[in-house]
Amino acid sequence: MSLELAGIHHAFGAREVLRGIDLSVGAGEIVCLLGPSGDGKTTLLRLVAGLEALQRGRIAIGNRVVAGEGREEPPEARHAGFVFQDYALFPHLTVARNVGFGLGGLPRAEREARVMEALERVGLGGFAGAWPHMLSGGQQQRVALARALAPRPAVLLLDEAFASLDARLREQVRDDTLEVLQSAGTATLIVTHDAEEAMFMADRIALLRGGRVEQLGTPEELYLRPASRFAATFLGEVNTLPATVSGGVARAALGSLPAALPDGPAELLLRPEGVRLLPEGQGVPAVVEDSRLLGASSLVRLAVPAAAGAPPLRLHARLPPGPRLRRGDRLGVALDPERAFVFSAPST
Repeated sequence: MSLELAGIHHAFGAREVLRGIDLSVGAGEIVCLLGPSGDGKTTLLRLVAGLEALQRGRIAIGNRVVAGEGREEPPEARHAGFVFQDYALFPHLTVARNVGFGLGGLPRAEREARVMEALERVGLGGFAGAWPHMLSGGQQQRVALARALAPRPAVLLLDEAFASLDARLREQVRDDTLEVLQSAGTATLIVTHDAEEAMFMADRIALLRGGRVEQLGTPEELYLRPASRFAATFLGEVNTLPATVSGGVARAALGSLPAALPDGPAELLLRPEGVRLLPEGQGVPAVVEDSRLLGASSLVRLAVPAAAGAPPLRLHARLPPGPRLRRGDRLGVALDPERAFVFSAPST
């Protein structure tokens, strides 16, 4: 089943946290709500689940309106599975009884079969009799996911479900969870403030800012074709270069780009992997200030000399592993236009 949100507005007192959200999630699609803390992402999930009453707009699951147009179905009637940030497992219930908590209306044999099916799906078939305190953080997260999947929901909602895991475990659990979600084929809405997590998990990302959708698209679209300076900087690190637009071309220290902007000052934002290193004598002269190996890549700090009396332009370049550059090495730099974006200069 699909999920449809139309014209969603919500306020807490005088503070409006959602300002006209329109969003759809297709059957089997994974959409991530990405944005800064406090921008209404969790509130939107709670509205879908029926944990908050809808103030304005319409929510439909499948072809059934569950909120809006004079309706407000209770949470249990919406067939929405919810994985909370803290997992919300019952400490006094075994893993099996936690997973079966929402299946009380089924005959015992069917309930037990559903529980084992869900546990097998998340790789915890041998933990049915364990207690939550006996599990690692990653295992607790998978129990919470199994509990959400056991009723075979029409929509699955995950709220910062990986935030409490350490970095190494988070990568493994995300990978396992993505495999489960893809095999389940359920329309899934995930809340996160982590851009890398959103790009890894999502078929599409809805980037929220100030209670509105700033940009909606695939991870590739948001990362490589950001619609705004906010989108470009939220999706990943950028180097900021002053630029000047004239006749539809933006000119900066490392080169020029087409720019559909009025003539005047602008900013050129360049991803670190978009800084091309060239032999000395080619491109724009630069000096290596530092180089650090970060495992799968190296981060190089560069200084591009400026006019006499002006401070140098400092850049970060992210490179695949290779011969180590050393402080003081001289080389040339250029920009990769596929990793560079031009926007109007911020107003002062």
